[in-house]
Amino acid sequence: MQRRFVQADVFTDRACHGNPLAVVVDGDGITDADMARFANWTNLSETTFLLAPTDPAADYRVRIFTTTVELPFAGHPTLGSCRAWLDHGGVPATSGRVVQECGAGLVTIRTDGDRLAFAAPPLVRSGPVDDELHATLERVLGVAIVDAVWADNGPGWIAVELADAATVLAVEPDFSSAPDLKLGLVGRIGDDDTDADVEVRAFFPGRSGHDEDPVTGSLNASIAMWLLGRDPDLAGYVARQGTAIGRSGRVHVERGDDGAIWIGGDVVVPISGTVEL
Repeated sequence: MQRRFVQADVFTDRACHGNPLAVVVDGDGITDADMARFANWTNLSETTFLLAPTDPAADYRVRIFTTTVELPFAGHPTLGSCRAWLDHGGVPATSGRVVQECGAGLVTIRTDGDRLAFAAPPLVRSGPVDDELHATLERVLGVAIVDAVWADNGPGWIAVELADAATVLAVEPDFSSAPDLKLGLVGRIGDDDTDADVEVRAFFPGRSGHDEDPVTGSLNASIAMWLLGRDPDLAGYVARQGTAIGRSGRVHVERGDDGAIWIGGDVVVPISGTVEL
């Protein structure tokens, strides 16, 4: 069966500079096995399938697959899926707000032209790492750490602050002694001649050692809760990610009037058509 399909680029306004996402727009009727098989075949970090909602409060439902497992929630798949839904005729029940149903429940997405933003989910684990883990992190990174905390909103992230953006970009981690770490690095950008305030990198266990993610919604959401939580006067900032691997992602963080933290980014769609599934 021919189904509408797009490949979106998330957290960027220029194609091939962000984090790619495959989206099957007409996901109803595809078996679990076929979803998993197609997601494995695309070989992207995530592939999503849009379906009719089962919750009356939702505008649409999404299922999110990596090449090996299904995820209850992920950041860049949320924004890319919402963009695909809107571009293919989706009309939200409430203007300016889309409600996505996923494995983690209902997620609210704000719409503002090509820029979309989701509300950061709560952390399931927070607080400083213990001394032993702190020492392990410094050994893995090979540099002194300014601060390190659990910033886990599901995937298991540990957030590590380094001296500055230059240090973040120069790090060459050695995960041989800690192969299970899911690590996010952040450092402040001192150069005023830029559109970003902090540099972010994300490392997670892959098929052969650790991979570096181009732009990571879940990590940026957890880092945002950490940074804004410790500085009540900070209203928001822009994170730059992907620099070390030739990307130029931008994540827009904003503290809402209601106290919610919004994680936003532009989405472009360089590939659209149909797929036989």
